[in-house]
Amino acid sequence: MSVAAPRALGDQRANERGDVTEAIAALRGRLGLVALLLGLTALAWWSTADRMAGMDAGPGTDLGALGWFLGVWVVMMAAMMLPSLAPTAAVYARMTRRRGVVAPLVFTAGYLFVWGAVGVLAYGLYRLGRDTLGSELAWNAGGRWLAASIVAGAAAYELTPLKDACLAKCRSPRGFLLGHWREGWWGAAQMGGGHAVWCMGCCWAMMAALFALGVMSLTWTAVVAALIALEKMLPWRRTVTWGTAVLLLGLAVAMVAAPQAVPGLVVPGSHAAMHAMSAMH
Repeated sequence: MSVAAPRALGDQRANERGDVTEAIAALRGRLGLVALLLGLTALAWWSTADRMAGMDAGPGTDLGALGWFLGVWVVMMAAMMLPSLAPTAAVYARMTRRRGVVAPLVFTAGYLFVWGAVGVLAYGLYRLGRDTLGSELAWNAGGRWLAASIVAGAAAYELTPLKDACLAKCRSPRGFLLGHWREGWWGAAQMGGGHAVWCMGCCWAMMAALFALGVMSLTWTAVVAALIALEKMLPWRRTVTWGTAVLLLGLAVAMVAAPQAVPGLVVPGSHAAMHAMSAMH
């Protein structure tokens, strides 16, 4: 290994520590904004729990009509993503040097708009798969293997250079904002949307894993949200990503070997799954 490699690694770690320090300072300086975002997060979790209660039929859960699903999806994204977005929104508010919350909320709205578009795409792909390969994707046919493969793929993605690059953008709010700065409210929405694109690059595989586990599962929604927040906010990036990869890989193996033993997983065809399906109709 060359001398430059350890030096570059040391510089990267120093920059990450600086990003964390600045984000903490921004959070302290914008406590009103942080409290508002956390309040919206709590409201979103309450709404998500209320609308999704009893609807988890496991992998292959019916998503309902597009309009209904999109409403649930956007609120769920707010519940899952706003805590890890708060440092970036606080740094943005600090850089605007304005005390109001309108611009940061517009930034947040742009962020959620992109995730809403992702939800439409995910809905289309999900319905296409069900309509064209419905019998082949039954749990006792190829469904179990497909679901486990998606989760295993999410584990592998954790260790890819693309994941690392996208996560670096998510963990460096100031660097992203300086490189994509736009003035005004429209600029705030554009930056929020741009940040969501990097976030999507970071999190899309875990979102796919959520669909494989049951997108209407409150348990797995909370687990995925926690993993996303830990990856974006804790200083030990490599430790968290490797730990996430190991967790997802172990989960994929368990879904094939002993799905009934996986906590929070509703196995299609089980009594819980049949009850959820009857509640939808």
